[in-house]
Amino acid sequence: MEFIIYHNGKDWCLKNEQFSFSSSTLDDLDQQLSAELRRTGIIKKGESKKIVMAYDNSTIPAVIRQYANHYFNRMIEIKG
Repeated sequence: MEFIIYHNGKDWCLKNEQFSFSSSTLDDLDQQLSAELRRTGIIKKGESKKIVMAYDNSTIPAVIRQYANHYFNRMIEIKG
């Protein structure tokens, strides 16, 4: 499952076509995502799913982008 992650100056934001989350900490963002994927049945008990979070480089100033093509990508695994 893939998401776009970025920082809006206050919170970390995570979104894809189905979901949107925001939080001041990455740990809380991960917990929100985990809870929602379990609640919606996307991850069932005993299953796991890899989550890819690609940083939205358009939020980085243009002069820096060429040096930060993978600025802050994350991958986590959520277990049901």
